[in-house]
Amino acid sequence: MDKQNAEKIIKKLIDFYPDAKCSLDFETPFQILVSVVLSAQCTDERVNKTTPAIFAKYPDAIDFVNMPIETLQELIHPCGFYKTKSKNLKLAAEKIVNDFDGEVPETMEELMSIPGVGRKSANVIMLEAFNKPQGIAVDTHAKRISNRIGLSSESEPTKIEQDLLKLIPKKYYKDVNHVLVWHGRNTCTAAKPKCDTCPVKQYCKYFKEILK
Repeated sequence: MDKQNAEKIIKKLIDFYPDAKCSLDFETPFQILVSVVLSAQCTDERVNKTTPAIFAKYPDAIDFVNMPIETLQELIHPCGFYKTKSKNLKLAAEKIVNDFDGEVPETMEELMSIPGVGRKSANVIMLEAFNKPQGIAVDTHAKRISNRIGLSSESEPTKIEQDLLKLIPKKYYKDVNHVLVWHGRNTCTAAKPKCDTCPVKQYCKYFKEILK
């Protein structure tokens, strides 16, 4: 895949999904951090049903520090892996309070020093909380689409991101993070992708294989 075709793909996806945006509900940087941690192996819809009751009573990092872990486990139980996630969220809150004066930091490096926040999560937080996209968050949708279309042949998310960053101009980072998720949910689904309605099928390696 060359840069020219990669840019055409992104432009077509942006036109196809004009309303694409983050589907997690939040009001503050700390709240998007919590939501991103909870969204691991959980649907955004489930996270959005779970977080309002949490944020109403525990909106800030200091509230999470002071909250008994048993309470947090009970509150996030619907999102799955609640023991690991509650441990990470408590440690994250402590780190934010102790090292960053209670405020979520605004750099990738500092974000990735927070327990439970990897590169994908840091990319999401930088974009959604601070409107400073630094890269491309490679979730299951971005991985599947990148491999199918031929934007990357890698399987590791960090390597896929590096391939995407070489192909996609920085001015599209904000949009590409959203349209890849929407395309993966609505068209390029894991099972039975809707190739007949796909706006970028003419560029797609997977579609060309089907036609053979």
